[in-house]
Formats: sequence, structure tokens, C-alpha cells
Amino acid sequence: MKLVHLGETNSVLNRFIAEIRDVHVQQDRLRFRRNIERIGEIMAYEVSKDLHYSTKHVTTPLGIAPVSTPDDALVLAAILRASLPLHQGFLNYFDCAENAFVSAYRKYKDRLKFDVFIEYIAAPPLDGKTLILIDPMLATGSSMELTYRALLTKGTPAAIHIAAVIASQQAIEYIRQTFPEDTTVWCAAIDPEIDEHSYIVPGLGDAGDLAYGEK
Repeated sequence: MKLVHLGETNSVLNRFIAEIRDVHVQQDRLRFRRNIERIGEIMAYEVSKDLHYSTKHVTTPLGIAPVSTPDDALVLAAILRASLPLHQGFLNYFDCAENAFVSAYRKYKDRLKFDVFIEYIAAPPLDGKTLILIDPMLATGSSMELTYRALLTKGTPAAIHIAAVIASQQAIEYIRQTFPEDTTVWCAAIDPEIDEHSYIVPGLGDAGDLAYGEK
């Protein structure tokens, strides 16, 4: 597994991370969603450097210009509902990509224990394509793995990328053990632990609730 920790490099990305974590700034849902979207745009730009390129010849009013552009057939897979702003950020840059949507949710057995269930998948064929799995919070990694397994019913992608705003160290290790070796994980921040409710600490809280209101 390849891990790209974007937060280790000083950039404006870290200001957006600071704002989505801040309990006072979080109260503005519009700003929270927009910051997540902007993080998605930055991450999409970074992911684009890892794609396959070839030179095309473009006709201009004055001649022919060689331009190196990506060749990958992309599928952006969003895990509903928290992923929607991050997915939009990716789609702003990868505007020709196909899209997949998966509903994965926690069903609690008691106050602390839960199983992850999937009830809905909408996805194009995935054979030979580059799959980018998008979820702002990668807490345990179990929802991401279940989503990936469900999407495999649509075909086998040629490459797999996982994009998360904040991941726990535990989830990184889980992904390393359960996903194909050539998977690339992109994170804006990696936090040291999860609490008894499987929320990332210090994290930012529930990204879906912060973006769209409490369930």
C-alpha cells in the first residue's frame, strides 16, 4: 500500500483542515461543506499527478499544440451521505469521470457495538478503470472495505485510490491488511486513535451531521 499524507507538507490545505476541526467555525454548515469541497479539489489535483498520461495534439487558431493529458477512465465512488461535499470537490476537477454512490451505515447492536450495512449501490462497470473511493472520515476502515467489496460486483478496477480527509492510524493499518497491495491512500490528516464509539480522536465529530444536520 502507498500512503500519501498531504498534511505533512505546508500548504493552504492545512488552513481548511483547521477550520473544519474548529468547533466554532463548524457551526457554519455552508462553510464546512465548502471547506470539505475545497479539500477535495486539492486532493484531486494531487491524485492527478499519479495518473497515466500521453501526448495529444490540439488544434489552435494558429497551429498544433502538443499537450500531455490523462488517459485513465475514472470512477469516483462516494459513500453516502458524508462524502458528498468531498466527492463534489473531486468532480470539479475530474469533470469527465463516471460516478458511483454507495449507502453504508452503522447499525448499532448496543451503545458501542455496531455492524456496517449497505443498502444501495449505483455504479458503472468498473473493469479496467481507476476507482477512487471517497470518504471524509476513515475511522476503522471497515465501511471502506465493505464498500469496496460491494463495488467489486460491478467489475475489477485496474487501480484503486482511497481519499480521506482525516484517517485514524488504526484505519491505515486496516486498509494495509485488507486492500490490494497496489492501493494508494490519500489523506489530509492522520490522527492517532479512535474512541469507544469508533470516532476519530481528535478528529472533527460527525462529518455528515456537520454538513447536513443531525440525523
